[in-house]
Formats: sequence, C-alpha cells, structure tokens
Amino acid sequence: MAQYIVNLVWDNEAHVWIATSENVPGLVLEHGSCDALIERVRVAIPELIELNALDTGDISVEYHTKRRERLAV
Repeated sequence: MAQYIVNLVWDNEAHVWIATSENVPGLVLEHGSCDALIERVRVAIPELIELNALDTGDISVEYHTKRRERLAV
C-alpha cells in the first residue's frame, strides 16, 4: 500500500487552506474551506500519481493540518 502525506496549511493573509505534498509531485491546491480542499485533493491525487508514474496500488492518504494566525495589535 502506498502512503501519501498531504500538508494542509492555513494562509491567514489570503484566507485559504493550501494543500501540498512532498511525495506527490505537482500537488498544490488551495481553497477557503478545508473540507472542500480535501475533496479536491481526493480527486487530484490519483491523477497526479498516474501522471508521475508512481505506485498505483492501494492508496493511503494522511492529512496533516496546521493553522497559524498573527493578530495585529
């Protein structure tokens, strides 16, 4: 089973979640909703795996989320 890790990071300035992955080349997506972004990622990963000729067996995706905010004082 191939495992892919997707990092979901909140960009406070742009007000969007950004999805990237070190082991899925080409994965860079953004959306204002985390849930909607995960749906986009679910569609994109199999396509990118095929385009990059990666392991096309069973796919396991792990999501890591991080949200940082700076408050102007």
